[in-house]
Amino acid sequence: MVFLSHRMSRIKPSPTLAVSARAAELKAQGQDVIGLGAGEPDFDTPDHIKEGAVQALSKGKTKYTAVEGVLPLRQAIVDKFKRENNIEYTPDQVVVGAGAKQILFNALLATLNSGDEVIIPAPYWVSYPDMVKVAEGTPVIVRCSPENQLKLAPEELEEAITPKTKWLILNSPNNPTGMAYSRKELEALAAVIRKAPHLYVLSDDIYESLVFDGFTFATLAQVAPDLKERILTVNGVSKTYAMTGWRIGYGAGPRFLIEAMVTLESQSTSNAASLSQEAALVALEGPQEFIKKWVKIYEERRDHALKILNDTPGLSCLKPQGAFYLYPSCVSLMGKHTPEEELISSDTDLATYLLDSVGVAVVPGVAFGLSPYFRISYATDTELLIKACQRISQAIRLLR
Repeated sequence: MVFLSHRMSRIKPSPTLAVSARAAELKAQGQDVIGLGAGEPDFDTPDHIKEGAVQALSKGKTKYTAVEGVLPLRQAIVDKFKRENNIEYTPDQVVVGAGAKQILFNALLATLNSGDEVIIPAPYWVSYPDMVKVAEGTPVIVRCSPENQLKLAPEELEEAITPKTKWLILNSPNNPTGMAYSRKELEALAAVIRKAPHLYVLSDDIYESLVFDGFTFATLAQVAPDLKERILTVNGVSKTYAMTGWRIGYGAGPRFLIEAMVTLESQSTSNAASLSQEAALVALEGPQEFIKKWVKIYEERRDHALKILNDTPGLSCLKPQGAFYLYPSCVSLMGKHTPEEELISSDTDLATYLLDSVGVAVVPGVAFGLSPYFRISYATDTELLIKACQRISQAIRLLR
């Protein structure tokens, strides 16, 4: 008898967390390893946000809250959407969860039946397909081309839609590429979505605040308000406010969907941590000036790393408009050999070579559904980042 459920045979552990764990293991063994695998800001949570949690603790705000989140936080989220995105929601259209990851998971679990299809543009965040599989849906992977900056084209979306399609997952700025959809590009996708009334959209905006070079962020419900009742807009405090460990994400969308997600959350985690909710409230309502400073640092890091990588023979990388990732193509390196005469036949081989030879941990593109590429995170100390990219360049120049 097989004790584990059939769902477990359909999914795998998160590749990005596995890379980070491997890098930490080698470091613990005394090896000189620079980890570029984690999608986590290296900045600390701002002091005023931490102080908000301390004050909440002193006031005894340590009890259960409403499953959907405390009302002041949901109202702050409503205010955020109005202020920053010009989208009108009410608190009963908002649910708070233990990270944006839980919001996405609950939305899929609450809506998918066996055989329902979910369109996922590749490259994608590693967890999307596995979440769909756990919910017994079918991921429909659309591989995006470099000619379209690794973004979903309207004609590709139209071709992927079938009568079984239930969701499109749209992530902008994108993890792993950092590429973002312009208002014009979103309008073109919206024109296709309008023709498929059975299609809903999960808009993952978690990197919304991290955009560069004057790029103006837009989200689908803002660009196409007539589609708002078919869109779940997902965001959180993890990336913008360096609060990954606090585990607060949120979603806003049609009431029927929010109600179903709240029911599901009530039977799983109950509410998100009370103190984390209080800290998130302070984050959304407090000073925002520090974000611009962080974005400037990210932008400078991007430029340093991008130059080193694009100056390396065999690598080619698009210039991201946001997030804190680079996703260089390594197709020209396939078929080459290491100094030890080992064949590089995949991006996994290349990632293994970089870790073993120069102690740099990157995530192979296969984890994101599009090869041969690899992802680096530049949410790390600038000097370390430059050192790591120089090591990558040196190691690749030794291939023959």
